[in-house]
Amino acid sequence: MERESMEFDVVIVGAGPAGLSSAIKLMQSAQTQQRELTVCVVEKGSEVGAHILSGAVLETKALDELLPDWPSRNAPITVKVTEDQIHLLKDQQKSTQLPTFATPKSMHNTGNYIVSMGNVCRWLADQAEQLGVEIFPGFAAAEILYNDDGSIGGVITGDMGLDAQGQPKNGFMPGMALRAKYTIFAEGCRGHLGKQLIEKFNLNEQSSSPQHYAIGFKEVWDIEPEKHQPGLVIHTGGWPLSNASGGSYLYHGEDNQVLVGLIVDLNYNNPHLSPFDEFQRLKHHPLFAQYLTGGKRVSYGARAIAKGGLNSLPKMTMPGGILVGCEAGTLNFAKIKGNHTAMKSGMLAADTIFDAIQNDQIHQDLNDYQTRFNQSWLYDELYRSRNFGPAMHKFGNFWGGAFNTLDQNWFNGKLPIHLKDQSQDYQQLQFAKDCPKINYPKPDGKLSFDKLSSVFISNTNHEENQPCHLQLKDSSIPINQNLPQYDEPAQRYCPAGVYEVIDNDDGEKQLQINAQNCIHCKSCDIKDPAQNINWVTPEGGGGPNYPNM
Repeated sequence: MERESMEFDVVIVGAGPAGLSSAIKLMQSAQTQQRELTVCVVEKGSEVGAHILSGAVLETKALDELLPDWPSRNAPITVKVTEDQIHLLKDQQKSTQLPTFATPKSMHNTGNYIVSMGNVCRWLADQAEQLGVEIFPGFAAAEILYNDDGSIGGVITGDMGLDAQGQPKNGFMPGMALRAKYTIFAEGCRGHLGKQLIEKFNLNEQSSSPQHYAIGFKEVWDIEPEKHQPGLVIHTGGWPLSNASGGSYLYHGEDNQVLVGLIVDLNYNNPHLSPFDEFQRLKHHPLFAQYLTGGKRVSYGARAIAKGGLNSLPKMTMPGGILVGCEAGTLNFAKIKGNHTAMKSGMLAADTIFDAIQNDQIHQDLNDYQTRFNQSWLYDELYRSRNFGPAMHKFGNFWGGAFNTLDQNWFNGKLPIHLKDQSQDYQQLQFAKDCPKINYPKPDGKLSFDKLSSVFISNTNHEENQPCHLQLKDSSIPINQNLPQYDEPAQRYCPAGVYEVIDNDDGEKQLQINAQNCIHCKSCDIKDPAQNINWVTPEGGGGPNYPNM
């Protein structure tokens, strides 16, 4: 197909914290060295921030390095943490607040800020554009562009205007080839291009453990002003997750809003578990209900989290490209934070690429990036948190928490033990017949809600007449294999009601895929026990339109 093309020095895929920090750092270096540099960021969301979902309590360590004067630039970072609470939820009514000394110090948040990362990314995009970065929202990077020698030469944006059979409709517009000397992949957790690169270049060969994942839910609530305590941070463990590991949070942000969510590790073994319904019943616990009762839910979303940390990091470079942020898996799970680490990884990539371009090294495998990474505070953070996730997986919430408190508080993350979890999350499901069914209470429409009303307030939208972006490698597996063995768990692990088992006109079971509901969380690509679902990008601009998530 004939395609228009544009050439840049660097193309960045994804306008999240990592991608935008890369762009800013590149242009800062270009200004310092008085060198002309062209940098392009492509973002599949309808606008910057539309697909950003994060808790979030932000540690500003990387931002302090990138833009030291951020407080004077009207950054949307204003609510400083005033109080930390960690509770153990014993059941649906009872809880115990844990003393500070009995919790890992990595989870303490003094000096951090409660933010909307969607708004922070919008602000970062403004800073990047002021430096001369070109940002193209609504354009999905659909394919990797390879040079004749096999190196990465850029990306191809998705075609616009194809029907469900892949045939051009009226107004069809082919995607553009965006060519670059180097391409930074910052798609976030389980990026579809990153997944291809990891396989093509065998980047996981150096990982000591497989990547591990969780699904993170978030809702934004307007609450009654007299209940609002700006700066209060609450984390919990325990109930309702008797069949899985994870934890919940409630942050008091600005403007009488609280941010509430649940993180469920995707290594759970009971196929009857529904992460969405676990989140909904969580909000009825008195610890949460005391703030939410009388309030109004204004936004909902969910996103997968790469939580394997140092043990699961792939080789992050290949000829002409670098993986950064959650695309690579740089989240610090001991802190439950990945924004500052993503930003730092992007800044390191920018420094590495700028030096290579200065030295006329084009489309090279920049192994120097790993050296810079290993010498940075980012590596030190991930090293100190390397045991956190494996301890929870091996020993459970209580004893894993005790181990992590000892490791973090007494040994500063340098206990002379290196735990690893070699299991694959998708292989953990047991047969449905061997697991207890879970009866979830019906939503009351006040604190708890159903999936469809939740998707509605995520402002999710896709052009319906387009190729399905949720591709089955074998269309027979959902009914012939997953249904009898696992009661087709996609019906429950999807947080948006995308997958339904229905009776067709012949009275036979079939899997119906409601792709227009997809909120791009990537859980199906991760948790399907047959690894039969391949998430690819839909038309640019599709998906959720989160306001301030």
